[in-house]
Amino acid sequence: MPPKSAPKAELPQLNKTPSGPGSGPLPIRPSSSVILLSPTQVLLLHRVAKSSSFASAHVFPGGNLSEFHEGDFYPLPKNGELHKDSEAYRLAAVRETFEESGILLARKKGTGGNGSGGNGDGNEMLVLSEEELEEGRKEVFGDRIKFGKWLEGKGGVADIENLHPFTRWITPQNQRKRFTTQMYLYMLPLNTNTSESQTRTVVQTPTHDGGIEHTAALFDSPSTWLAKASSGEIILYPPQFYLLTLISRFLPTNHSSNYSEQREKLLSFLRRVPTSSVKHPTSDIPWAKKVMSPEVVSFAKTGSYGNGRVILGLAKPGHELRDSGRGGDVERVVLVDFRKEEVEETKEEKTESGVVKKVVKTAMRVPRDLEVVERVEAMAMAAAPTEKTKGKGSKL
Repeated sequence: MPPKSAPKAELPQLNKTPSGPGSGPLPIRPSSSVILLSPTQVLLLHRVAKSSSFASAHVFPGGNLSEFHEGDFYPLPKNGELHKDSEAYRLAAVRETFEESGILLARKKGTGGNGSGGNGDGNEMLVLSEEELEEGRKEVFGDRIKFGKWLEGKGGVADIENLHPFTRWITPQNQRKRFTTQMYLYMLPLNTNTSESQTRTVVQTPTHDGGIEHTAALFDSPSTWLAKASSGEIILYPPQFYLLTLISRFLPTNHSSNYSEQREKLLSFLRRVPTSSVKHPTSDIPWAKKVMSPEVVSFAKTGSYGNGRVILGLAKPGHELRDSGRGGDVERVVLVDFRKEEVEETKEEKTESGVVKKVVKTAMRVPRDLEVVERVEAMAMAAAPTEKTKGKGSKL
């Protein structure tokens, strides 16, 4: 339940069309991100406060496509491939996960992808020493060698076959930085050489990138991450909160040994069509092809269950795909209170006397009190539109 009293949420400028000379949708950067499971826990990275996007938040590993690394497969807007899953997005997902967490989603050259979502034999995975991984991570991050060439030299290939597309997110058109982000689900293989009661994941220990973009890399259950966000311990933005909410009911916190069954139920959910009980064109779009561009549709009445929070709709695909027939989730919305806060971050500075830890405070607007609810429930608590809120969002 939300707190008994809370400040009225500020409506973020998510959907206001830019105005003035040269106005119009800003350029979009193609990017990839991975929901990584081991065995049913999810990896999140804690971004540094100085980050230009999702500052101080916990995020899935991922980042922009690189012309240096993925240039041979780079999607081009003119041929309509920019907003579609492709080899370029998949290669970037594997590379960025490696750069940011040190976890290498690669298999031995000559072994086929098992296509089972990571439930196959972990012996197919490419295993390298910590020294090889760290050296390669630095070389790839510094663009001193192409990721594919480095992998080939180690006798491996990126395991792109076991990346399951799971929604695409397009930044609203007025934001200073815009992305079209292909999300994937990847399940680290289970070692099936043992009995079911002894089944375990092929372990790869995540590490942060030395504080360049992240200060921590940890696995935990989806419900634990959600609880930490609800208590204010960590910051999750609406896309991460929404996706963790969707998968949390398939991945319980108890330490069940039947990981294969839990994973298969999750994969069945991703394949299921229609995706909603609501009769709407978006219900016939599989999760692999859903596209979401969050928009403010209203805000909940102060004093109601929603308690003044912003209501973000997820059904529309955004400006670039408005006439494409694509869309997102019409059944659910995200309630969120965007607050101005001072976020603390501990930094290490090298001095003549040694390494000194310093606490730095940064003022920013952060999402709090997030919740995923049915759209019908949310709109029943919505406040009537006023002159102040008109134009901040549109009806779905």
